[in-house]
Amino acid sequence: MIELFPEGFEEREDGPAVELAAYTERWDAPALLGALGSVRETPVSAGWEVAWRRFHRPVRIGPLWIGPPWEAPDPGAVAVVIEPARAFGTGAHATTRLCLELLLDVGRAGLVDVGCGSGVVAVAAAKLGFGPVAALDNDEAAVEATRANAAANEVEVDVRLADVLDDPLPAVEIAVANIARRPVEVVAGRFAGALVIASGYLVDEEPRAEGWRSGERRTEGEWAADRLERDPGRAAQVG
Repeated sequence: MIELFPEGFEEREDGPAVELAAYTERWDAPALLGALGSVRETPVSAGWEVAWRRFHRPVRIGPLWIGPPWEAPDPGAVAVVIEPARAFGTGAHATTRLCLELLLDVGRAGLVDVGCGSGVVAVAAAKLGFGPVAALDNDEAAVEATRANAAANEVEVDVRLADVLDDPLPAVEIAVANIARRPVEVVAGRFAGALVIASGYLVDEEPRAEGWRSGERRTEGEWAADRLERDPGRAAQVG
């Protein structure tokens, strides 16, 4: 579906099944989708090409307003405008919100967004006064989206194409890793800073890494986020 409809498609639960719906003018779409299951065509009214916008709604996280460019920010909010694109992340997912909630209580310092997706965390951090801010991802689409979103929000973010499990990490104090539990543990073992804000895993999972202790935990539904703090007296082992 992503290859055929890179501009986007909908996913809807239909009892035990999942229905995927794409708006398109391609005459050969039914034939292309036939291998995935039953296919039906439904004519749509004018304006179908922007109908997907109704699924992208702004969110508020403390002082932050995160939303698409066609919505008006709340008065007085710290506005983070994110263009929905192929890279993951518009600020609406629970793990992103949880990471930003934890970040709001952190003293301002240098920060790296590990596995940045569309750059929501990196751009929001820069807007909140963190700096310098870096963003890393191994997906070129994510790097492109983060650069575009940083420019649109007029903030400075050092965006790099990198494998966060192997390539060098920036020498900053804070890492935000909204990825998955095991990669979080690997990143923490390689990170030389003092604080990791981690998410991307379920409430029954908890990251463990040598030299780090668990601090505050927040949950929303089935998702969790943790503040990992370096153990006092434990030197960083960077590799």
